[in-house]
Amino acid sequence: MSESSALEVALVAADRTVWSGRATMVIARTVEGDVGVLRGHAPMLSLLTDAVVEIVTEEGSTVTAAVDGGFISVAGDRVSILSEHAELAEEINLDQARADLEIAQAHPVDSNNNGERAIRQAEARIRAVEKAR
Repeated sequence: MSESSALEVALVAADRTVWSGRATMVIARTVEGDVGVLRGHAPMLSLLTDAVVEIVTEEGSTVTAAVDGGFISVAGDRVSILSEHAELAEEINLDQARADLEIAQAHPVDSNNNGERAIRQAEARIRAVEKAR
């Protein structure tokens, strides 16, 4: 793949760079819906939901991660995905994610929707592992 046909992508959590490298496509879920980013995409800044992010690398493999909200920024074939917490699918303990989902579903939703958010986060972690299989 030529240098000019790839995106420079960084997936960054509050405490670390989760993944960075060259990619041909990024798929993420924003509050407005799913977005696919290819080379030449218009500049964009959008809020992410608690969901799965997929990055198709130059080599053709797919990096799958779960993010707890955040932002996606696209400018000049550079994609930055910023989230307070992000995990690669291979870092996620599926049994723990399922247990977290059960706990979140058992607790009533409070006035800040924390229970609902915990459900979305656990579901995103489970989906990330399932997509990576």
